[in-house]
Amino acid sequence: MLVVDACCGQELEDIALVPPGWRFDGVDPSQPMLDLAVQRLQSAGVPSDRVALHHGYVQSAPPGPFDGATCLLAFHFVPREERAAMAAEIRRRLKPGAPLVVAHLSVADGAGPGGEGGAGERDLWLSRYAVFQVASGVPPEHATRARDKVAAELAVLTPEEDEAILREAGFNDVQMFYMGFAFRGWVATAEWTRFVS
Repeated sequence: MLVVDACCGQELEDIALVPPGWRFDGVDPSQPMLDLAVQRLQSAGVPSDRVALHHGYVQSAPPGPFDGATCLLAFHFVPREERAAMAAEIRRRLKPGAPLVVAHLSVADGAGPGGEGGAGERDLWLSRYAVFQVASGVPPEHATRARDKVAAELAVLTPEEDEAILREAGFNDVQMFYMGFAFRGWVATAEWTRFVS
């Protein structure tokens, strides 16, 4: 199983403890995060022979082919013009028919309530997320700053754009399985016809 953006290891810990015979390769561009992942996995008792960590981007991951892949909360950090290439690199490393699970910020960009001149749907959902943060104990000024930073700096695409990128990269059966505030999650299947060894 390929884990793109292994981060601090929480995802690896969660899935590595369940299926006892599975092996995982995690890749992340941050060495300090990989160091945290090693500590977390050791503390959780995950055998070191089940997880290999690789510093870099998806191109630094082994060629596979892998039985499946995850990419959670990473794509929105990838510039729009690089996202299709990243998805294609993940696809290249998967066996035909292998599943990919992705989840990240993805918000529609149409007019919100009130139609033209009303708040855009993107602004509406990002504002709702900020309200949720405040209700969860985040100081209002921090929630507003985070909302503005997300709106200005992250490559948040529409769900339709995200699905099109996955299809162009060689994934079929792209199905949304999660939607919460400004986040969406999809499961997709690597095409049989685009397998590249």
